[in-house]
Amino acid sequence: MTTPALHGIIAYPVTPFTADGAGIDTDKLAALVDRLVEAGVHAIAPLGSTGESAYLTEPEFDAVVEGTVAAVAKRVPVVVGASDLTTANTVRRARYAQRAGADALMILPVSYWKLTDREIVAHYAAVAAAVDLPIMAYNNPATSGIDMTPELLVRMFTEIDNVTMVKESTGDLTRMLRLAELTGGALPFYNGSNPLVLQALTAGAAGWCTAAPNLRPQPCLDLYGAVRAGDTAAAQSIYDELAPLLHFIVDGGLPTTVKAGLDLLGRGVGDPRPPLLPLDPARCSDLRTLLAAG
Repeated sequence: MTTPALHGIIAYPVTPFTADGAGIDTDKLAALVDRLVEAGVHAIAPLGSTGESAYLTEPEFDAVVEGTVAAVAKRVPVVVGASDLTTANTVRRARYAQRAGADALMILPVSYWKLTDREIVAHYAAVAAAVDLPIMAYNNPATSGIDMTPELLVRMFTEIDNVTMVKESTGDLTRMLRLAELTGGALPFYNGSNPLVLQALTAGAAGWCTAAPNLRPQPCLDLYGAVRAGDTAAAQSIYDELAPLLHFIVDGGLPTTVKAGLDLLGRGVGDPRPPLLPLDPARCSDLRTLLAAG
């Protein structure tokens, strides 16, 4: 299994909906993705939690996959979030993403019932057997309700050929260090916790999976570049300036806050889909101040 050269800033676009909220605004999606690529991000990852994938119909999911792949036009890798409640539909989404031209998949185990390790492994193995793409195992118990230990993630990396990388979003740096320790650095890990980014990159994370470039792409790129260059002082300075925005978008919910920010920047992509609601006016004022400060 050949893993694409995923590194750096892996940007997570929001999903623009039409004015009536009944479908995907493919033109706005294409424009958003193109801006991210032109800004210099290293990969595009649609249909994670930022992309409201849990709230999409299957035709809408397919439209976002097709629209993103077309807009990227092979300029950078596309990592499609193909997670779903059932194994069968996760397989369907994974196969669709592969046919559409995705370069890799991101899979988050999602379940109403708490899954055992045996069930998690079987879920990933079934998806891996159905496609030829590398899979990023995504650990985010805050959204999925399932927490995968470093030991389980390393087990899947060892036993399932397609599972070649991990996105760790718990905000626990020791988990990333444990992944490296257990595999002698052979398992690439990616930071999915915005406030932890400086520590994670310094500790050897291959990249930063983030929605922040939707609003402030250059500081994200500058931070990654400073860490790679070993410029500790510059990296800390950039992080200190960016941190209030990172905390804000996480605390307020990524789809809600990023869509509000794009609207404030004159690049509106519509509201989030209920049950999510638009950002309230007071918080919009706070966000306007943060964006102006940058």
